[in-house]
Amino acid sequence: MDYDYLKSLRRRHPGWRLLAAEHGPLVAAFMHRTFIEPNQRTLAESELASRLEDFLYRLREQLGEEAFPKAARNYLEDWAGDERGWLRRYYPRDSDEPHYDLTPATEKAVHWLAGLEQQQFVGAESRLLTVFELLREITRGTETDPEARVIELERRRAEIDAEIEEIRSGHMAFMDDTRLRERFLQMADTARALLADFRQVEQNFRELDREVREKVAVWSGSRGEVLEEVLGERDAIAESDQGRSFRAFWDFLMSPARQEELGELLQRVLELEAVRELGPDRRLLRVHYDWLEAGEATQRTVARLSEQLRRYLDDQAWLENRRIMHLIHEIEQHALAVREEPPRELVMSLDEPAPAVNLPMERPLFRPPLKPHIEQQELEEGSGELDPEVLFDQFHVDRQVLRSRLRRALQTREQISLAALLEDDPLEQGLAELVAWLGLAADEDGAAIDDSQEHTVAWTDPDGRARRARIPHVIFSR
Repeated sequence: MDYDYLKSLRRRHPGWRLLAAEHGPLVAAFMHRTFIEPNQRTLAESELASRLEDFLYRLREQLGEEAFPKAARNYLEDWAGDERGWLRRYYPRDSDEPHYDLTPATEKAVHWLAGLEQQQFVGAESRLLTVFELLREITRGTETDPEARVIELERRRAEIDAEIEEIRSGHMAFMDDTRLRERFLQMADTARALLADFRQVEQNFRELDREVREKVAVWSGSRGEVLEEVLGERDAIAESDQGRSFRAFWDFLMSPARQEELGELLQRVLELEAVRELGPDRRLLRVHYDWLEAGEATQRTVARLSEQLRRYLDDQAWLENRRIMHLIHEIEQHALAVREEPPRELVMSLDEPAPAVNLPMERPLFRPPLKPHIEQQELEEGSGELDPEVLFDQFHVDRQVLRSRLRRALQTREQISLAALLEDDPLEQGLAELVAWLGLAADEDGAAIDDSQEHTVAWTDPDGRARRARIPHVIFSR
């Protein structure tokens, strides 16, 4: 970091502008209370303005009526402007009310300010152990000598066997309260920091989407060139260290077993006496659902980028077809204008309007003509009896019944996959009911569909035939 870089960073970085702003304490305190502390992702303008009015009202009671004279909506518009960049103002799909979200720069600045507070104690031991464990993991993952790996595994097995023997002999080592509180605070800070990482990944994809729109608006070359450049940038983000880490994290989080294990671990830790003395935020019990919501927002941003590329292709095809039709129309008009007296010096004769191409290998082989022989015979009246009731034997899949089954299943758990739901309550109407379940998952707000994973669903038709179908991984949440 040199002087010129820091001078430019101070002028253009929203986080630095927040720290140097006159109303910086107001902005940082309100952002921390509204977004960061409750793990809130986005808020509608009316809700956010109402909370800011209450916040300003309490401040004016302390500082006087002249403090912060503008209305809450004016402050929000000012903080979301290009000169500030502390909030992101956007319109969600199917909504005419603007929504607000923190920018990654603002979140980093507020976290830095929160880190200036005097901590109860510094978790030096847990951080040192984390450093050692990371170094061991890197060493184990990069070791190329099979014998060295076997020796390391045998050493770890010996340690585990020794610990098992100590437990069986009645000597159990427990973590003291200091270490327990230290590791819990480190876990809570890391869990909250993950939401900031999601915002940064989403911001990177939004910047890519904005660049795509700018290039499409001013592009005058061929479609292949712009697509090659845009897709190359998207692949560069997806294949970067950050993109691969996000994809691995998302695959890990989409596992129902991992989510259930994480929920049970959080429940057990928050019930410990040493942790309860810290007064932990009970919202940590649902932090993995906040991660899911943040990850879905990032996935939707990527989907909008793909939609923008598809719309660009459609628009370019329509413009090219319109240009071709316009040229053909001009040729027809000129031909009609000189139809009576065609210019001799500009007229040329063509032997054929198009070249004739005859390839020997495309000629079909000789086939003798088929002459059908039809024998005359009298038509006989059929004697088969068909039941016309089968034409009226139709059924209807009631989606309200499926919703009631889903609500009943979610009464005892936070979420459930479609495969587990069908194991407890098998299909009764076959493929039509399975399609209705998938349509319900696409319409429900609390459902997530992961196309990268598949499950096999089996059922039996009324005629006794067994059927199977592969479906994407679907998770229903409360």
